[in-house]
Amino acid sequence: MNLKLEHYSKPLNGNIQITGSKSESNRLLILKQFFSNLTIENLGNSDDANYMQKALASEEEVVDISHAGTAMRFLTAYFAVADGRETVLTGSKRMKERPIKILVDALRSLGANISYELNEGYPPIRIQGNKLSGGKVVIDGGVSSQYVSALLLIAPSLENGLELKFEGKITSVPYIKMTLGLLASIGVKVKWTDSTIFVQPQKEIEDTTAIVESDWSSASYYYSLVALSEEATITISSYKEHSLQGDSSLIQFYKELGVTSTFNETSLTLKKELPCKNHIEFDLVSAPDIAQTIAVTCFGLGISCDLTGLHTLKIKETDRLEALKSELTKLGADISVTNKSLHLKASTGINKDVLIKTFDDHRMAMAFAPLLLKTSLEIEDANVVSKSYPDFWKDIESLTK
Repeated sequence: MNLKLEHYSKPLNGNIQITGSKSESNRLLILKQFFSNLTIENLGNSDDANYMQKALASEEEVVDISHAGTAMRFLTAYFAVADGRETVLTGSKRMKERPIKILVDALRSLGANISYELNEGYPPIRIQGNKLSGGKVVIDGGVSSQYVSALLLIAPSLENGLELKFEGKITSVPYIKMTLGLLASIGVKVKWTDSTIFVQPQKEIEDTTAIVESDWSSASYYYSLVALSEEATITISSYKEHSLQGDSSLIQFYKELGVTSTFNETSLTLKKELPCKNHIEFDLVSAPDIAQTIAVTCFGLGISCDLTGLHTLKIKETDRLEALKSELTKLGADISVTNKSLHLKASTGINKDVLIKTFDDHRMAMAFAPLLLKTSLEIEDANVVSKSYPDFWKDIESLTK
């Protein structure tokens, strides 16, 4: 379904309840498999979380997780320790192009029995679950944090726990800290010293209720709307001032783009108050999922930007850097990208009625939507937002009707 967005120029005011974090939901769903007395509240309703739940409940040999990249990484580790179960883990055409070798190699070093069904280093993979004793694993610090989190989530179930040593600079530290924070919150003993993480084995926990915070990546689109508006006050729920999610750095990034953030218990009010800068430079190595939103915001504001730390965007649902370059260029942007950065020059106008291709990427659809405050445009395959935020278009309509 393509969706036509008409230009909207009135002030924005409203209250939005955003679904639970996809990242927190998926981590807690894995942990619940090891600790049945863990109760989860405000679980996200994203496609990714739904695929994770279906996969964990499935008794079939073949488990298809479609586009759910987080589920692919986390389930690879989980099924590796599912003693006595044989599983073929597969996904969409794009998922079969996304590398899994680094995680498979790490699991094999712990004794996991995993083989490739088609192409070496890529899904689908066949996993023969067995009891792993754990121990020491060495991994490149520059890999996706999802590989690291996948290992950390199964660590309490390992007889000897896990000693995870990084080589080189560590990528996406906040996502690793999120995983460790959730482990600690349910009573698992963790320690991060210099370049090594230690997770102690744990068979049982006390009865625990974990409340999933709303998704900060989803909040980014409201930050963009407020930044691009002439006048706006939007309250979003439910958010914590001291969040485990790395994308909460939105507060500081968007302050430079004219948006103030005010917490009130579990809600967050965004307001257009400050003048924005003419040029910004952000290192997004700790929050790469908000790069698309920031790039589109800067284009809509007519300002230049240099965004770095984006090397993990090459292996997401699409090559997000090339996708941004393609679609922003259609709108009139002067933009260039490398394998790890994006560079946008200041612009003076935006083309009308452009069809934005989403490349099966939910964040492409949502990142471009706020441009309706500057021009009319059309979003291809608008339903792709269900991957992380099924109610997105309904919530946007409530602000612009």
